Amino acid sequence: MITIDLHELKLKPGFAVLDAGCGTGRHLRALAKLPGLKIFGIDRNPADVAEAVRALREMPDALSRDVSVTSADITQMPFADETFDCVICSEVLEHIPEHEAALKELVRVLKPRGTLVVSVPRYFSERICWLISPAYASDEGGHIRIYKKKDLRRMLAGQGMKCWKINYKHALHAPYWWLKCLVGIKNDDNYFVKLYHQFLVWDMFCKPRAVRVLEEALNPVIGKSIVFYLRKG
Repeated sequence: MITIDLHELKLKPGFAVLDAGCGTGRHLRALAKLPGLKIFGIDRNPADVAEAVRALREMPDALSRDVSVTSADITQMPFADETFDCVICSEVLEHIPEHEAALKELVRVLKPRGTLVVSVPRYFSERICWLISPAYASDEGGHIRIYKKKDLRRMLAGQGMKCWKINYKHALHAPYWWLKCLVGIKNDDNYFVKLYHQFLVWDMFCKPRAVRVLEEALNPVIGKSIVFYLRKG
């Protein structure tokens, strides 16, 4: 499930790209399908880093093989100032207590005129989850805050970033999480949760045109994620 529209980034061969908080590497694998990039990923979870490395090594269609993935803290990244042409931080900040320190680091390692892409859960869909289920936020690894669009945009502007596009993604995932909150956030054996999950997996792999058109139409209304595309001023 790719949240960032990579074609919007206009990445060129030779560009250095960082996925900060890469998890198991969903965006790293998408980046590896583009030619000639220098790709870096960091994550605090060593198990996720190991899975990302394994998946990248087994990619048969990778066009970029210059990839480095390591375990590191996003609030203290092991990179020099102005290292990257592009930095991606997708669905990470909502987990981090020191989110302002993380933002400063994301901007620090970005080159002048470089591109920063930040995605977080959207306020509307996230608020419904919090109202339905207290466990959604309090569970280990859960989301510790909800961002309002204007507040996060102000924070990003305060770091010298100029926003040139905002869009919304994953509308069909919002009802799935509302359902999980209703039946129990860890109740993956619920019949309706399992059925909906099967639908999402089918959609991800088969990409039926009708469902893609439906989600694009719903994204502005109930999109699960909001995505900011920014340039370092």
